[in-house]
Amino acid sequence: MHEALNVIESADPTEAAAPQDRRRGLVARMALAVVGLLLGAASAGAELFLLAMAAPVMAYALAFSRGQRTVPKVVAGGALKLSELERRRLSVFFGHTEGADYGPVRALAYLVLRVPLGLLGGVILLLTVYGAVVVVALMVSWWITEEYMDGIPPEPWIVVYTALVCLVLAFIAIQGLVGVVVLERKVARRSLGPSPLEAYERRIAQLSVSRAEVVDAVDDERRRIERDLHDGVQQRLVALGMLIGRARRASGGDEERARELLRQAHEESQRALDDLREVAWRVYPAALDGEGLQTALETVAERSPVPVTIDYDLAVRPPHAVETAAYFVVCEAVTNANKHSAATWVAVRLTGNERMIHVRIEDDGTGRADPAGGGLAGLARRVAALDGTFGVDSPPGGPTVIRAELPCA
Repeated sequence: MHEALNVIESADPTEAAAPQDRRRGLVARMALAVVGLLLGAASAGAELFLLAMAAPVMAYALAFSRGQRTVPKVVAGGALKLSELERRRLSVFFGHTEGADYGPVRALAYLVLRVPLGLLGGVILLLTVYGAVVVVALMVSWWITEEYMDGIPPEPWIVVYTALVCLVLAFIAIQGLVGVVVLERKVARRSLGPSPLEAYERRIAQLSVSRAEVVDAVDDERRRIERDLHDGVQQRLVALGMLIGRARRASGGDEERARELLRQAHEESQRALDDLREVAWRVYPAALDGEGLQTALETVAERSPVPVTIDYDLAVRPPHAVETAAYFVVCEAVTNANKHSAATWVAVRLTGNERMIHVRIEDDGTGRADPAGGGLAGLARRVAALDGTFGVDSPPGGPTVIRAELPCA
């Protein structure tokens, strides 16, 4: 039963979602699943017709193909189009979003396996509707018209017996429909998706790309730190050394001038310390190791010239790597809003559960944020290294919305 609910629910609700919203979402997903099964039953009829018409053509092609696995163009085109329509149906109504990698032969094999499932789903839906009509007619005959069906009056034990039978049949029908959905997704995954070897090869290639991107991100971060030290702290220290040298030269004859220069040197040293703290904070905030992500984000909001609101709605503390990535996503987004977008406010929201963290940052700036820019591209690589997703929506005139989804497993 737990697997059945997971199949119908295309997206898991967060821990903070209201129970009423959860029920509404579940009802909506169940309605989508029913519509998807209805469409699947209708398409199964079309696919059965295609297979019946294609059988003689395929037999002729195989007989004269000299052992080669060839599919006539007409049959191949129809099979590919119907398979693509089925993939879209599974994506829209059942939440099946896995990639596809198939040709005409695999498309035909998929249709051969899917047609019985589609017809089975249609039969179960038809029987369910028929049973509901019979139950309504029985209730009307018992308590409205009093023209008892089959001459059976509504005796208490008969009513209880009928109710129990209806509940059992309804449970069987629901389980049958859920089972059809499960089988639909499994058949599509096995028939249209990549083979296990291809999936492993894709995963290896993805990890190789992610590793290279992480190396690039680390190099970019090192260059940024070098720029911050060279253009900020180093210049402050050079100015401090010059002020101290001038104070030493003036100490012999002009005491007032020497005191003024020492005062300026002291102020410059304070500014150098502030710049150094800022660089250290941007490299890695110590609050992440102690107080956690929420405290670190509150510090980002306090240091921002633009007002930042933090909506932190995580029931459990994420893993350390996820916390770090979420922090830098928010920090970079707030920094960009301060420097480039002329925003007057920034809203940060973090939601999720023990499996997935959702980060959303929105500002009312002028938009036109470039996802390929150094900062945002580095964030995308950092998120991809954790198998997460990263997106930027920044139309001209704003608002700019940055989203990141980070798996915790």
